[in-house]
Amino acid sequence: MKKCLLSATLLLTPFILMSGTANARDSVSEPECRYSLIAWNDLGMHCIDHDYSVFAILPPYNNLHAQLINRRTGKLVSAGVTITYEAVLDTRGSINTTSMGKTNFWDWVEPLFGVSPADDMGLAGNPVQSLTPAPMTYDPAGFWTATGIPTVPYDDAGTANYYPMVKVVAKDLKGRVLATTRTVLPISDELACSNCHSSGTGDPMAQPAPDWVYDADPQKDWKRNILLLHDNRNADNPVYADALTVSGYLSSGLLATSDAGTPILCAGCHASNALGTTGVAGVKQLTTAMHAWHAVNAMDDGTGMPLGMTMDRTGCYCCHPGSSTQCLRDFMGTTKNPDGSAKIECQSCHGPMSTVGSPERVGWIDLPKCQYCHYLSTDGSYVQDTSALDETGNFRQTTSIFSTGDTLYKVGATHGNMQCEACHGSTHAVYPTTEANDNVQSIQLQGYPGTVAECSVCHLRELPVSDNGGPHGMHTIGQLYVRTHARAAKADPEQCTVCHGEDYKGTRLSMTFTERSFRISQGKKKIEYDQGEMVGCYDCHNMDNGKFK
Repeated sequence: MKKCLLSATLLLTPFILMSGTANARDSVSEPECRYSLIAWNDLGMHCIDHDYSVFAILPPYNNLHAQLINRRTGKLVSAGVTITYEAVLDTRGSINTTSMGKTNFWDWVEPLFGVSPADDMGLAGNPVQSLTPAPMTYDPAGFWTATGIPTVPYDDAGTANYYPMVKVVAKDLKGRVLATTRTVLPISDELACSNCHSSGTGDPMAQPAPDWVYDADPQKDWKRNILLLHDNRNADNPVYADALTVSGYLSSGLLATSDAGTPILCAGCHASNALGTTGVAGVKQLTTAMHAWHAVNAMDDGTGMPLGMTMDRTGCYCCHPGSSTQCLRDFMGTTKNPDGSAKIECQSCHGPMSTVGSPERVGWIDLPKCQYCHYLSTDGSYVQDTSALDETGNFRQTTSIFSTGDTLYKVGATHGNMQCEACHGSTHAVYPTTEANDNVQSIQLQGYPGTVAECSVCHLRELPVSDNGGPHGMHTIGQLYVRTHARAAKADPEQCTVCHGEDYKGTRLSMTFTERSFRISQGKKKIEYDQGEMVGCYDCHNMDNGKFK
């Protein structure tokens, strides 16, 4: 079989990637040189309940997407192939091939969701990742997908792993492997509701009447307390009584219904776009009910203030995963102020709990967009802000520097219909992240972690020179453009300033993703850049009488 040589990093297992050892002349079959496969999870972290016997907030439901690129044409492949996913060892040697025995979801799925999927089968008809490859289907939006994969955060050894890894494989119709990749199905059951709602905590706002339930099972205890609290606070509420009837629950209340063997689905009464439920008329949507009430009535133990006044992620991690999971794990989660405090918090993008819990907000739809922080200022220069909110506390209305219009990042696409998350990583986990499993794919594709930024990942041949044909309207990157860019710069110098700055000394948009070098002065001089350096005009040019020379 004809072979072609690739850089060693395209071929390494996660273990070799960590150690950096490989044969630089490893080779793969020719079809695997002609295609690139990129896969991702849509949210950066999915959440599930640990126990489903009392009530359920979210089921095991993870979404996997993938795009296959023909590197000869630079086009996406939408037919004539099969794409599958399967469990694979991760960077720590952990593997998760089943969810059975790790959750009681399938014991209670029928009364909760009205369906009875087979063991290890999800609500959308896709199985858990296993040693048997499972098929993905093509979505007309431009990617392959498997929705509702019922993975859980425990590997086959019983160890917690919030980032189980899957291998995604593309084959032609003859069964020949075209490309493979590895990505994570992030999942967590780290909910801290028990901090307030477990029996005996002494929290007067969380204590039901006449007393705590004191269930011997700690996972059921706090949930039963919450149901009793619902019954207490809505005893004379006609909307509550109607919701019980509409949902088919006992008129004596939620706890009695659950204790009688029918677990409660929160999204059955409270509308939730996450699950596609419309709820019961007169009952607040789930995100409003949760955030608005807890913003005022739940206290942050660290600050002693209501959660709505806490403006760092510790307050959010009281319910969202979490202090152990660390779901916000990219640059936005790790960048620091000079005093060591986090520069960007959950509230920087989503606003305080009062904003998230506003009844006017549509949950899972009214979300922050890229242009709220990445935008063009009035003078046309690029701004990268650390808050999506303006001085009035509303989402900033700006002109986007990106070409995705008003679309949310998680569903946005540009440059040949490549999805934003394909190249940049999932929401809350933009490449690179602090989680080794997240970074395996970008290292495999281009040799270093971070945004998938190398043209060669999707294009086998050298690209023709273009002033604006790249992602987000970028010019061609490479030696050929160095030799010809003067034409574009002379024709419209202002187009250069967006990325290279008004002073032409570079901005974050002109930073190098990896080490690069270029030849200038007819090849007589070499300019070298380290990773993260900002490329500016003065690196190669002198200024004389206001003109470059």
